[in-house]
Amino acid sequence: MSAKKWKGAAIATAAISAALASTAKAADALSLDELIAKIRDKNDKVRAEAMFGAGKVGARAVKPLAEVMATDADFEIARAARRAMWQIVRSVGRPGADRERKATVAELLPLVGEGRPAAVRREAMWMLSEIAGDEAVAPAAAVLKDKELREDARMVLQRLPGEKSLAALKAGLAAAPEDFKPNIASSLRARGVETPGIPNERRVPKKSTDVKPLDEAQLEKEKAAKTPRRRGNKQ
Repeated sequence: MSAKKWKGAAIATAAISAALASTAKAADALSLDELIAKIRDKNDKVRAEAMFGAGKVGARAVKPLAEVMATDADFEIARAARRAMWQIVRSVGRPGADRERKATVAELLPLVGEGRPAAVRREAMWMLSEIAGDEAVAPAAAVLKDKELREDARMVLQRLPGEKSLAALKAGLAAAPEDFKPNIASSLRARGVETPGIPNERRVPKKSTDVKPLDEAQLEKEKAAKTPRRRGNKQ
C-alpha cells in the first residue's frame, strides 16, 4: 500500500473511531427523559441511538417505554420502544448483573397484569421468561384464563425453570377448557410429564387421508410369515 493510500485509510479509520466514540459517549450520558424523547423522535437514526443505549438506562426505563409502546400511534416509535425494552432485558441478563436483573424483573411483573394492552402483557411475559424465575410463575399462570394470551402464557410457563412452573402447568391443565387442554399437555410433555388420555396434536392428521389405522395383530402375522423357520422346527 502506498504512503498516500495508507494515510487515507488511517484518516478514515480515525473518523469511524471518533463517530463510534461519540455514539458511545451519547449513550453513556443518556438520561431517562432523553431516552424517551429520542425514542419518540421521528428520525430513525435518533431512535436507533436511543434504542441501543437503553441498556445503560436500565430498569427505571421499563415502564415509561411500555407506556410509549402502548400509546404511541406511530408504529415505528412503538416498535422502537419495544426493542429498547428488549435491549434492557438482554443487558441485565449478562453474567454478574444479578442486582440489575432483579430490578428489571420487578418492573416487568406488574406489566403482565390485567388492565394493560395485550401487546404489552405479551411482551412482558416473554421478557420475564428470559430473566425471571419463580416470581414470574403466578402472574403468567393467571393469564392462562385469557383466551387471547393463554397460548403465550403456557409457553412462558414451559420456559420458566423449576417445580413451581411445572405445578402451574399441571394445575392449568386441570382447569383448562377442553379445546386448550392439548396445548398445555404439549408443554407438559416438553417438560417430561406424561399426559395420558389427551391427544398429541402433532400426531393427529390435519388433512383427510385414505390411510387406515394400523392393525397390530395383522402386522404380527405378516411379520411371522416372512420370518424364515429354523431347521428342525416342526410345521
